[in-house]
Amino acid sequence: MTFQIRAISIYNDDGQIRTVPFATGKLNIITGDSRRGKSALLNIVDYCLASTDYVIKGAALRNFVRVFAITLVKGEQQLFVARPAPTGKAATASTLCITPQARGAAPLQRAEMTFSTPLDVAKDQLSAFADIDRSVRIPAVRAGTPIPPSIRHALFFCLQKQNEVANPDLLFHSQGEEFRPATIRAMIPYFLGAMNPEQALREHRLRQLRRELAQVEADLAAARSLSPASGQAQALLTEAAEAGLLNPLPQGEVTAEAALEHLRQAVTTTPAPAPQDGDDPVTFLVDQRRELRAQHSRLRARITNLKRAAQDNRDFLGEATEQHARLATLGLLTINSDGHTSHCPVCDSPTPQSGQLADTIIRDLARLDADMTVVGNDTPEINNLIATAEEHLHELRAALARNQEQLDTLTAGQRAARDDPDTTRRAAVVQGRISLFLETAARHLYLNTSQATEDLRADLVTRIADLEEEIGAGTRDDRLASYVSLISTKIKDKAVALDLEHSESPIRLDPRGLTVVADTTRGPVRLSDMGGGENWLGYHVTTLLSLHEWFSEQGSPVPRFLILDQPSQVYFPEDEPEDGTLAGSDRIALLNLYKAIQRTIDALDGDFQVIVMEHADLTDEPFHSSVQDRWRRNNGKALVPDDWITDELDDQ
Repeated sequence: MTFQIRAISIYNDDGQIRTVPFATGKLNIITGDSRRGKSALLNIVDYCLASTDYVIKGAALRNFVRVFAITLVKGEQQLFVARPAPTGKAATASTLCITPQARGAAPLQRAEMTFSTPLDVAKDQLSAFADIDRSVRIPAVRAGTPIPPSIRHALFFCLQKQNEVANPDLLFHSQGEEFRPATIRAMIPYFLGAMNPEQALREHRLRQLRRELAQVEADLAAARSLSPASGQAQALLTEAAEAGLLNPLPQGEVTAEAALEHLRQAVTTTPAPAPQDGDDPVTFLVDQRRELRAQHSRLRARITNLKRAAQDNRDFLGEATEQHARLATLGLLTINSDGHTSHCPVCDSPTPQSGQLADTIIRDLARLDADMTVVGNDTPEINNLIATAEEHLHELRAALARNQEQLDTLTAGQRAARDDPDTTRRAAVVQGRISLFLETAARHLYLNTSQATEDLRADLVTRIADLEEEIGAGTRDDRLASYVSLISTKIKDKAVALDLEHSESPIRLDPRGLTVVADTTRGPVRLSDMGGGENWLGYHVTTLLSLHEWFSEQGSPVPRFLILDQPSQVYFPEDEPEDGTLAGSDRIALLNLYKAIQRTIDALDGDFQVIVMEHADLTDEPFHSSVQDRWRRNNGKALVPDDWITDELDDQ
């Protein structure tokens, strides 16, 4: 279950409140003239649901409103979310007030609010309130590493701004922003239910194993192409001795194994302190490398422990499930009015001594249920910690690579350091060169003489193949295609009812192109190639209604509301009438659109809410009875009350 919107509130400098209430599970229409604050309702919802930008527009709101708030409801739960306007030169407000309330409670007074929840934490809390599983990891093209779904991603399917609701090129909210189409494409399988958390975790592990395999194969390729570096190792031993990092070595050949051991000792030797004119970058990088390697070792140990804990949980759940099945045979027993079992489940003979045994079994079953619930709830969190730690491990490896690159640059050509009178700095330079050698040439020399890396490669190949088989080639894609086909059928049925262009042809949602396509005998026709604002609006609304029907039927964690900003704009001429009246075929077409919206709301029986900001004002049903308020100049109503505005505005 996820949430709907009960109210939107704004607060001025004096703490006065203006609240716009909404009915859940119904169609809500705010109609009125232009520049009365209607479009701001969508922006306030967006802003309070953890937007990274200050999306509030309009002088009245920016100059005279200090706090924006929304009240969310989910079943018997209610959540009050408030966010202040940015102050000073800040681009946006970075903290929110998030307060659970009893269902039906009024918005908080300004003095009762505490803005202490950081934006990232607020995003997590709001995502949890929507039942979005943040332990899932979804590949993101731009980020490079998988990202968890959040409330921000769910809003792709819940908001339609005035420049989106009938846009032939943009089907989803914020689709026109940079990098956003790739994110929408990545999130669609999760919100449609084609990607479950366990499969997402397996796919994340598969990507990590493939990355490890690529690194191992690169190491092997480098090892095969690298000639023995015994001369280089000998030269470094000589430099280490001259820098005071090692005792002078006896004359003669030094074995490769002994050379590596001496060089490792030289790297860990602390040079005698000496005064320096300033910080030596090589010394800093060497120290940084030691710290990075220590972090790397600690993190690997943590991942091992977490994986062991996850395996223990899986083992427990497996055994507990089997034990639960045995105990559940209690259902065969007949329980009398005082809660005890007094008859045999086979022959129904009296068994007066069985009551104590049945009570024990019932207690064991209840305890086992509780234990399984606790362990089951812990497992996704442990998987989340593993995924986070493995991502951090990957970052540490990248940091080590960058550190090595810097050392390579700084130490290249510094042989002259042997003549440096500053022995401490000279020793640090030599340590840097030795460290670089140990991380590259020495590692490859070892690889050349050991089967360990070949064995590791073979193990990775096997694990990758097993995971690929477990995931199943194309399983998610096949499931997604099936779901999209079912949703497309819903879209077509609604398009036929609205008599939209090409509705006689097969209609399909294109999750790759993020558009709607009609398959005609002349070839596919995309939404952008269809003619007329009425068709663009119609396909936007039918697509989003069909998606929300699917979300509700499948229990998807997408909030159960859809906000449309002025869908009737396609029917109004430039010199639109002040009272919002329409006549003729335009009126009929708009009314049919609202009837389609109402049919979906009725079919979902309270599980779906639609909020529309309109200029039109129809006397027909379902429009007329759904109007929550009229904000027109002739009645003095607007989002921001007139008595809040103390200065003349340019764009009110």
